[in-house]
Amino acid sequence: MKAESNPAELSRRERQIMDLIYRLGKATAAEVRTGLADPPSYSAVRALLRVLEEKGHVRHEHDGPRYVYLPTVSRDKAKRSALARVVRTFFDGSIENAVSTLLDSSAKKLSDQELDRLASIIERARKQGR
Repeated sequence: MKAESNPAELSRRERQIMDLIYRLGKATAAEVRTGLADPPSYSAVRALLRVLEEKGHVRHEHDGPRYVYLPTVSRDKAKRSALARVVRTFFDGSIENAVSTLLDSSAKKLSDQELDRLASIIERARKQGR
């Protein structure tokens, strides 16, 4: 029986692998190894993928003799979970502080269209009582 997928339980290297698999959509052990900075051995990558599968974060499919690994949680759900964790950890749960920091630290100015879209999202949230 697989454990419930929980990103907080991942090591740094496991998070790097998951980030890569989400970015690629699916990946073999060789592709994961190629995509990692300072990659461990091929055997170590396979072991890490096996651990991620045991933890319920990835599943594999056969592609001939190779295993292709896919995330078990949608990218959208994973991104929401990761963002919620960042907001809890670094902003004491304050969405306002997180958004303010993003806007203050933005390397580029937001266009009028981007600001209008953000204002629309805020207005929709206000109407929905969020």
